Amino acid sequence: MDSIIILTVLVVFFALAFDFINGFHDTANAIATAVSTRALPPRVAVLMAATMNFIGAITFTGVAQALAKDIVDPFALENGVVIILAALISAIIWNLATWYFGIPSSSSHALIGSLAGAAAMAAGFGAINWEGFTKIIKALLLSPFIAIVIGFLMMSLFKILFSGFSLYKTNNSFRKVQILTAAVQSFTHGTNDAQKSMGIITMALMAGGLLSQGSEIPFWVRISCAIAMGLGTSVGGYKIIKTVGSKIMKIRPVNGVAADLSSALIIFSATNLHLPVSTTHVISSAIMGVGAAQNAKGVKWGVARNIVITWVITLPLAGLMGALIFLCFNLFL
Repeated sequence: MDSIIILTVLVVFFALAFDFINGFHDTANAIATAVSTRALPPRVAVLMAATMNFIGAITFTGVAQALAKDIVDPFALENGVVIILAALISAIIWNLATWYFGIPSSSSHALIGSLAGAAAMAAGFGAINWEGFTKIIKALLLSPFIAIVIGFLMMSLFKILFSGFSLYKTNNSFRKVQILTAAVQSFTHGTNDAQKSMGIITMALMAGGLLSQGSEIPFWVRISCAIAMGLGTSVGGYKIIKTVGSKIMKIRPVNGVAADLSSALIIFSATNLHLPVSTTHVISSAIMGVGAAQNAKGVKWGVARNIVITWVITLPLAGLMGALIFLCFNLFL
């Protein structure tokens, strides 16, 4: 029993560390357009994002509840806490590596892939709840394509509505609106991404026998994950901001508003459907869609291609890493 408690404490620690890293790794995407168009100074944008992330994180729990039961059944896993610990360490390693190189990779792909890989190594592929896992994967895979379409349509609509306005006046007006859309974007990020760690901690508590099946997400878990993400956001992820905010395309304030509104709409819709999505890829894809509507030649498709490649390889590579880390734990613990 003592070993289970120690392992559960380690899971809580690494889950909060994952949330902290997720804060400066993923939240940078939410404010990238506002910073790149100088609607907000970087420090002000980061502090605003941290605040809105915290508020979003404590407001919803549906994604956390889905993650706690839809990928694997914590009560059916013999080494459930060890599996979760291996998955967290794997996802953290992936996040730090992609952050170091300034690649806007998906923390969601990393965590979900790592969890599935560790569970499969521990108990075979039959341990995975394929119905729930498939539902989550569909949401992860389809949401970027939807974001491209919505971004394209949003920017096309803006071009029609504001065609008679002077570019200077339009830019000044949209730069002010960007403050609001960046705040909304950060709020929706908190409603979805922070809940992933909440779900993982809840799963560990269930697997360790410290929480009964069907329990609500404990309040202390919600608050601690929200604080961890808020603190991580306050550190800022300026490498990711640079990639998303300038390397995909040259963003004007009207483009930023269109991209923010498009991605916030998709993320918040997914939250209400209790589906975890990659905020990183939704935001990046929305920018691509906006860029294609503005001027397809202005999109740096080479950078976009690298983002898509990372999007494709994260899930299987994280799964393999999670499996190997669990195997190492199983040999030495």
